[in-house]
Amino acid sequence: MKNLFKHTILPFIILVGILALSSCKKYLERSPLADIQETDPYKNFRNFQGFTEELYNCIPLLSLVEGHNSFNLGEDEFWELGETRLISYHIDQGNYMAWNSTFYNFLGSGGDPANGTGNDPNRSKGKLWGLSWYAIRKANVGLANLDKLTDATQEEKDLIAGQLYFFRGYFHFVLMEYWGGLPYIDQVLPSDQVLQLPRLSYQATADKVAADLQRAAALLPVDWDQTVVGKQTAGNNNTRINKIMALGFLGKNYLWAGSPLMNRESTGNNTYNQDYCKKSADALASALQIIESTGRYELAPFSQYRDLFYTFNQNGKIPGLKEAIFLENLAGAGGRWRWNQVNDYRPLVIHQTGIKVYPTANYVDYYGMANGLPITNPEQKDSESGYDPEYPWKNRDPRFYNDIMIDGEKCVLTAQSVGNNEYRQYASLFTNGLFRTADGNKKVWTGYMNSKLVSKLMNEYDGYRENNTFVLSLMRLADVYLLYAEAAATGYGSPQSMANGYGLSAVEAVNKIRTRAGVANVATKFLASNTLFLSELRRERAVELAFEGHRFNDLRRWLLLTERPYTLKKAVEFDRALTNAQVYADPKNARVRNFRETVLFERQLGQRHYWLPFRVEDVNMYKDFKQNPGW
Repeated sequence: MKNLFKHTILPFIILVGILALSSCKKYLERSPLADIQETDPYKNFRNFQGFTEELYNCIPLLSLVEGHNSFNLGEDEFWELGETRLISYHIDQGNYMAWNSTFYNFLGSGGDPANGTGNDPNRSKGKLWGLSWYAIRKANVGLANLDKLTDATQEEKDLIAGQLYFFRGYFHFVLMEYWGGLPYIDQVLPSDQVLQLPRLSYQATADKVAADLQRAAALLPVDWDQTVVGKQTAGNNNTRINKIMALGFLGKNYLWAGSPLMNRESTGNNTYNQDYCKKSADALASALQIIESTGRYELAPFSQYRDLFYTFNQNGKIPGLKEAIFLENLAGAGGRWRWNQVNDYRPLVIHQTGIKVYPTANYVDYYGMANGLPITNPEQKDSESGYDPEYPWKNRDPRFYNDIMIDGEKCVLTAQSVGNNEYRQYASLFTNGLFRTADGNKKVWTGYMNSKLVSKLMNEYDGYRENNTFVLSLMRLADVYLLYAEAAATGYGSPQSMANGYGLSAVEAVNKIRTRAGVANVATKFLASNTLFLSELRRERAVELAFEGHRFNDLRRWLLLTERPYTLKKAVEFDRALTNAQVYADPKNARVRNFRETVLFERQLGQRHYWLPFRVEDVNMYKDFKQNPGW
């Protein structure tokens, strides 16, 4: 027995042990992904939605990529001189190639100026060029695998497909805004083959975007909370892609395709394309009819206007209320603004850090009078509108008082934080005032400060930076009404026109926004022709959407970017005509002397500056991928 164990059983036990250990070792060495089947990411709604979620993280982040960012690239803002790390500096200089290298820049790669790399986690979110192409490929991968979604209800299948179609169309659209017509990528392209798809005209690309957005609108619900799937996450579905978003961007896509710049690129005609504008008006009308009948979105009362743009001391609440339809990337929303950008809107004598930026005087002039009339010449008295350069801030559009900080307004929460210095506690924006002379390049160059994106009352940096939450609405309801007004007037022929089946005219849509702000309706004299009406509509977009990242693209699509006065950036100069105490008591009605505007900078832009250039490595990939003209 002893010999049997020694010579037979023991060797067998040892052999079994060795085999077992070997098998265990091989199992442990296998990748954790080895047991995941190719169809697993798509087999049921939960898995496929997890795959789709990443597309939300590709939504552009305009308001902050690094510590600061310039997302208003029109004639609306003036940044401190010589700050070459900002994309706005290079746009002013006409150096559009810098979109792919500038540090503070939402468009392209950029990098740390010291070592050429990015070390801010926000850099992985919001670089519009790279993330858009990534998202388009991911959407195509998802669409190519829809047939694998077998363990799902029809509602679940529709929700997945609707999101994928939306994102494919949307990301092509945001690229087109800046670079023009593109190859439309609607399939998963092999990674080992050279792309050969030619660039389409803008309108041909827009037609393909429209097809995807129409599919999305047909598949998606108005409100995810009202779906079987959405009820599982009720109350947390506000930013999920829905039917109204798809219709809103469908209308915007068509209006852009019909705008003078895009029509010129496609047909050589530099006027509005009536057919595209009609399609735009009809799509936007469909969105507005759903909104008005369901209450899914609504215009915020003017008493809550500030909450559309930022929240302060509200426990990180995302701004926008029920007016925000489509928000920018939410990455780091609770902290990205408070640590840096919030300091950029006040001079160093209040905030002892920051890259400083101020509204231009010429842009502030767009804020007309409360009676609805424009200011035709800010240096001259106008009996019709009631404007008087001796009282330049009297009886103005109420949004002026919300958005713009003027001379003499209190701008510091507590006097102790500024040592009881009245010229720091109250905005000293008159000629030779403290804010206009201190701190070299960081002084208030223009004579105005922004109070739309930050509070009027702020302590020094260490006392105010906490608890600011800022998120831009890439589409909000006021914008949709104004887009509809433009599309209805240019598509159907007059300010009184309306889309088929919708009872709101173009001018009534504009008046709806003015009424909310307490501004009188568009004056009758502007209703005699589309030319006159569009002048007021464009001014209304400038005021209502001020500093929200729209102006640059509006000026471009209207073919106004290279035209005076839109090339100018101005400052206002004046002397106080009252005692300081009188000014502080009632700055809106303060009398001034020697009111005048001076030019700080004029852009020298040509026709090539209507489109951003493609990267050299991209246009060198193959012959049919053409560079934009002039680059």
